[in-house]
Amino acid sequence: MDRQLDFSEAVQYHYGHFPPASLDAARLIKPLTRAAASLARYDQMLKGMHNSEILLAPLRSQEAVVSSRMEGTVSTLDEVLQYEADHAEAGDASGRRVRDDVIEVALYGRAMRNAQRRMEDGAPLSEWLIRSAHAELLGFGRGARMAPGHYKTEQNYIADRGRRKVIFIPVSPERLIDGMETLVGHMADDEQEILIRTALAHLEFEALHPFKDGNGRIGRMLITLMLWNQRVITAPHFYVSAFFEENRDEYIDRMREVSRVGAWTDWVEFFLGGLDAQAQRNLAKAEEISDLYEDMKDRFRETLSSQWSTKALDFLFSRPVFRNSDFTRKSGIPEATAQRFARALSDASLLKTVSPASGRRPALYAFEPLLELVRSA
Repeated sequence: MDRQLDFSEAVQYHYGHFPPASLDAARLIKPLTRAAASLARYDQMLKGMHNSEILLAPLRSQEAVVSSRMEGTVSTLDEVLQYEADHAEAGDASGRRVRDDVIEVALYGRAMRNAQRRMEDGAPLSEWLIRSAHAELLGFGRGARMAPGHYKTEQNYIADRGRRKVIFIPVSPERLIDGMETLVGHMADDEQEILIRTALAHLEFEALHPFKDGNGRIGRMLITLMLWNQRVITAPHFYVSAFFEENRDEYIDRMREVSRVGAWTDWVEFFLGGLDAQAQRNLAKAEEISDLYEDMKDRFRETLSSQWSTKALDFLFSRPVFRNSDFTRKSGIPEATAQRFARALSDASLLKTVSPASGRRPALYAFEPLLELVRSA
């Protein structure tokens, strides 16, 4: 295979140069201050939300779509949410054929949620947690053939979009264990400012490229987990993949320049700019979602005339695409009342029927007011 690849412009991993000996602190003061201020404003919004775990759950699915798209896995938010509506945590129970791309994106969301639960239960941000997330990310579908949860045993490469020209040669498998130990130690080093530490850790993980597949998605997942672990954000709802996708060429070039000429400060400055821009975008989107929630509380009360209206609203925000059977069984609303709610919300055009009931298969609904906001995130 190597003979078929063009290595003429390949950059080699920066052996012996992580963490960097120094950074140009003067250049980083302004971008660091701006990023920290934007993140603080975003976190203040999280703290004031009714329930960020409910309200921002769809944004996690959209992050999975965008992060996976950067690796060539193409699906839509609607496809992923429809898949999740039809599949229990244990896997595919519907018998329907589903595209591998959709499965991979859904697994990203599951891996992130489970990493969050483990950390809430006291697990540190460690190699074990990273490997566990990877095992779930590639748990089934075509990813199951890519050694889920296990480090690479053969040299891997990062190629251009045409997949013929190698642009980066990650660390060799023989040096990977030492590299990962150094990285995890750096991630826990409280002596360094957390945003700069996160910038360096993200680049180092991508440069190590420790797995056979899924490195980009795990690497971006770690950004959110690091910021949350260090209490920069009070809930693990910060999504940065949109910035990296929109600036993909610069994102890759700046990472390569670190290994090629030691341009660590340039990389950190770029990364901090991304945090700043994405925090502002996330804040605006979170405000729109929060405003929609408040508006819908009144609409649901008027439409449903029931003490259960807020519980119904919370269910739709956490699962904006759902089977009617799940709504009646899992919303916490009495079954007969939930059945009436679904009809009333549909009649009021607050729910869109994606597919009607057929035989034993219950109707599939979408909460379009929320989906319209999230699709543009």
